[in-house]
Amino acid sequence: MSRIEEHPILTIEPRRDIPFTFDGKRYLAKEGEVISSALLAQGISILGRHHKDAAPQGIFCANGQCAQCMVMADGYPVKACLTVVKPGMSVEPCRGMPAIPADDGIPQMTDVPLIKIPVLIIGGGPAGLSGAIELAKAGVRCLIVDDKQRLGGKLTLQTHNFFGSRGDCYAGTRGTNIALLLEEELRTFGTELVQTWLSSPAVAIFSDGKVGIVKQGRYVLVEPEILLVACGAREKSLAFPGWDLPGVFGAGAFQTLVNRDFVRPAERLFICGGGNVGLIAAYHALQAGVAVVGLVEALPECGGYKVHLDKLLRLGVPVYNSHTVLRAEGQEHLERVVVGRIDDDFRPVPGDEKIFEVDTLLVAVGLAPLNELYKKARKYGLRAFAAGDAEQIAEASAAMFSGRIQGRRILKALDRPTILPREWEPLLDTLRGKPGRKQDRSPHILPGKIYPIIRCLQEIPCNPCTELCPRLAIRIEGGKLTGWPFFEGEQCLGCARCVSACPGLAIVLVDESYDPGRDRALLILPFELSDGMLRPGSQVITVGPAGEPVGRGTVVATRDAPSQDHRRLILLEVPFADRLGVAGFSSGEPQKAAPAAVSAEDREAIICRCERVTRGEIVDLIQGGYRDINQLKAALRVGMGACGGKTCQDLILRLFQEEGVNLGEVTPLVERPLEMEIPLRVFAGAVDVETGE
Repeated sequence: MSRIEEHPILTIEPRRDIPFTFDGKRYLAKEGEVISSALLAQGISILGRHHKDAAPQGIFCANGQCAQCMVMADGYPVKACLTVVKPGMSVEPCRGMPAIPADDGIPQMTDVPLIKIPVLIIGGGPAGLSGAIELAKAGVRCLIVDDKQRLGGKLTLQTHNFFGSRGDCYAGTRGTNIALLLEEELRTFGTELVQTWLSSPAVAIFSDGKVGIVKQGRYVLVEPEILLVACGAREKSLAFPGWDLPGVFGAGAFQTLVNRDFVRPAERLFICGGGNVGLIAAYHALQAGVAVVGLVEALPECGGYKVHLDKLLRLGVPVYNSHTVLRAEGQEHLERVVVGRIDDDFRPVPGDEKIFEVDTLLVAVGLAPLNELYKKARKYGLRAFAAGDAEQIAEASAAMFSGRIQGRRILKALDRPTILPREWEPLLDTLRGKPGRKQDRSPHILPGKIYPIIRCLQEIPCNPCTELCPRLAIRIEGGKLTGWPFFEGEQCLGCARCVSACPGLAIVLVDESYDPGRDRALLILPFELSDGMLRPGSQVITVGPAGEPVGRGTVVATRDAPSQDHRRLILLEVPFADRLGVAGFSSGEPQKAAPAAVSAEDREAIICRCERVTRGEIVDLIQGGYRDINQLKAALRVGMGACGGKTCQDLILRLFQEEGVNLGEVTPLVERPLEMEIPLRVFAGAVDVETGE
């Protein structure tokens, strides 16, 4: 574990050192850094020990959704992933049940401020910002609240280029830059129209139409005419023995650490899940200098975009379809993962297990909408709208467009003159669609000339290459946003704009005129990792579209990609006969797995992380006739922890299904009135939630 000093995409600005102590020892954090990241940068992954069995507790979600990172900061319990280090802060691990400072006095009560606003937007990510922009354009005042320190949501973690429509949702632009573009546009309207409260979570919605918000540590009530919920999503979980070890966490947590906080929490990484979240997290790990040992996907094929998968295969990352993680092993921290093949019913196939020595495992098995506030608002009769992942899980390009549409609908609800173009909703459906058909396509070759080879061979919404070609020689089959792009011109300028713009890094430029003798050809390939070793004259191993070896190539030169920040173009000389087969070059040999003999017994797998309740304990009660999760809560304390059942309820429902119980017979947990735990004194207006002052 260490700090990332250089990144191939992101600019790392110097930050002031902030002294603090942890467990009595002095450390240095970076200005604005949260406790968990500061500790991980020092190699400290154990933040406490559970009161039930002294099991080590470490970061898991890095998003405030769980409570695995709870520590005592200046005497008060806080989530380390949300609490910024302050100079001289004293942080102590939670070992067992920590003693809370005596506070027998009656706090000085203050009135809770009430603010009225036409539109309250909960969530300052792509959907919330896009909705606010539509409202501001029409002159409607709105307030954006977000629990993070800056606007942009998950956009601030996305170093890759976005897919979708270039004109409608910034396709071809990096997510980090899109966040800045949206924020800059929002700022042009001024605070008279758009207010933003950062580090200010919305914690409750009440039947009288008011919303409780902890505004930077102080409790405030907001009464909107209309509510837009754009909170995003939380990561789903997968329970297996050892998944509660420090070193096992969500893909979003890893992206937060490497792309926001510039902390490298891993040396050798494994990923469970082949959707876009898992595939992109693997690529981000490679950009951060972390070795990706492998990735497993339970389905016969990865569900994410093929171009994301192909990038990993070309970089030598082994991908195991129809496999899953059987268990994670280690004493105090993850040391190895055991994976195995599964059959069509997702049951492990005995005798086909593999073991990988790793220090970090990412669980990337899907997302669930953060829509509790929206459902509660609708229940209480508030005029409420949902946008982005809070409405439907999809890519961030869809979230932006969803926010625009809901912004227009809110204007209609406010009787403001507006138009919702008929083509917007079909376009949103397209952006939300799953990857479509795949096909192979022979390249259009221009003998003796320059031409592109386009390996975007799956129906996905994307069009930057078609719009940036100066000769408009790249078109989309059928004219649809999701059609296959193809080159059909008779002349290519060799400008490499298509290579620079392709979000999937799926276009290679071939120059047959490089060698009149036709012994060698020159390729222009995109590259986004550290290119320190790619000096002119360097030899590399060339690979095909799926990482298969082709031969060898020689680096002729590297240059910045036109109109694309931080993407490099590698000019690679290859044998003429290899020119059509080379799609990239490998970064090294694939990691090898060792065979492992593993028991399929998983009764000891933790299901409720907060209260450390095992699978076996829950299954025994289900088999005994329990059909109400609240009964399980009373008997075993499942769902009693600080996460409020957000992590374990879906896992428990899965156990009911595995035991053959119809979910229609199962009563879910009673929802808590608050969406997160808040000290009682905050509601009296007498305490800052972070400092206790």
